[in-house]
Amino acid sequence: MAESPAAIVVNQRVEWSDTDASGFHHNTFVIRLLEAAEAALHRRLGLGTTLFGRIPRVRTDLSYRRRLSFGDLVEARLRVSSIGRSSLTYAFEILRDGDVVADGEVVIVHVGPQGDRSEEWPTEVRRAFATGGSHTASPVTVDQS
Repeated sequence: MAESPAAIVVNQRVEWSDTDASGFHHNTFVIRLLEAAEAALHRRLGLGTTLFGRIPRVRTDLSYRRRLSFGDLVEARLRVSSIGRSSLTYAFEILRDGDVVADGEVVIVHVGPQGDRSEEWPTEVRRAFATGGSHTASPVTVDQS
């Protein structure tokens, strides 16, 4: 069986603190959810927190398709869509009841310890991203009350 690039699905409820004065989600909610999904993916791949601080974002392409409200349960789908010598592109979708509410791509670059230049991915990290397969993380917050 062929191995597939790393991917993860995370479910989370929109909390009151995720909304703004309009009563709808604050634009940063989507970014924070993607970062939570990325951290969960790293844990599932056995990478822990070793890369954090060494993988700055260099491009984010994000489209908001629909609004979210307090209490909405959303599903974040994050997957590795390509991996280069020192960069990696995640594709993502945020869904509510099967409808895409936000989607896009995030490009990260692996940098050296000083953070001043890109550095090739370690072999085991590249392998984990390229062949890590699909994962599901435990819901972060899904209280029905």
